[in-house]
Amino acid sequence: AGMAGAFLMEIRRGTQSASAPRQLLPEAYALLFLRSAAAELPSAPVEVSMCADSLEVRSGGSCDAAALPAGVRLAPSSCRGLRRLRGDGLHLRVRLRSPPPAADMVFTLRESLKPNKNYIFYCQSCGDIVVKDRKFLRVLPLPSENWSDLVEEWCCHPDPFARSTLHPQHGDCFLGDTFFLLNSGNESHVPESPKSKENTRVFCKRCKTMLGETVSSDTVKYYVTEVIIQLAEGSFSPTPRSQFVQSMIAQCLLELSSAKSTFRFTIKGDDGKTYILMWLLNSDTLLVESLGSSSSHSFFTPFGDILLPSSGPVGTWNAVKVLYQPCIKCRNKE
Repeated sequence: AGMAGAFLMEIRRGTQSASAPRQLLPEAYALLFLRSAAAELPSAPVEVSMCADSLEVRSGGSCDAAALPAGVRLAPSSCRGLRRLRGDGLHLRVRLRSPPPAADMVFTLRESLKPNKNYIFYCQSCGDIVVKDRKFLRVLPLPSENWSDLVEEWCCHPDPFARSTLHPQHGDCFLGDTFFLLNSGNESHVPESPKSKENTRVFCKRCKTMLGETVSSDTVKYYVTEVIIQLAEGSFSPTPRSQFVQSMIAQCLLELSSAKSTFRFTIKGDDGKTYILMWLLNSDTLLVESLGSSSSHSFFTPFGDILLPSSGPVGTWNAVKVLYQPCIKCRNKE
């Protein structure tokens, strides 16, 4: 198979000041990977040539080309750091220029809901309707989830909010960092009188996936990783499970780090068990993937099967880079 059967480019955008417009600095470099269908490079000499908008890889009698997406331009003379990694192909660094992302590409959880509009909540796993045609008169952000831990620092007397709880009315939607808080109304999938932790869990009626939990007799908490919210006049559009979960977690990391200057997180289950430790390294990366001209693309799946373009030879994604450690099977207990 040709060497340019697939390539993955990681574009690290330049750092901007808060007042400066978000755009790529001229001196930004991209890290580019060239991989073949086989684990190792061909024995024949490999020649890599590039233009401003494409690159070619020649080996023996074969030649493969890969085009860059519109707007991304390379500076061929800046190519440096070319090296071969066993089992991973060629790595090289090259200077590039790229336009800033469009404003509508930046999505936040709190922008997904607006007052005085009708919404439908779907189960992300199977598409079954969870909350049907609900209009919210108020969409309000909740305080930080650990705000009560800081009350002792604010007050010189006992916690005045100890017995105060926030319960949304039927026309309310309260937004937390990782959940939506709604009035349960007459939703049939919500337990009527929770008596234990197991009885508070809310499940999808069709696929039995856990969607959230009841907070009180009339309040239910839906996790952002389990439901898809769309306007009532629209139609349900399914998203692969792994792609949806990754995008929602990345969005949560982005919002929390921006609002609270926190970059280390733990991913926990509803049982309180910690599964992953995560450290957000940067959130200004653009991934560009090209399947080139190879006849077979199934071998190149750097992130499972979720980042392969559905159509066309090139795909681009905004991405966050994280350092992580799993905490399962008795690993990393300390």
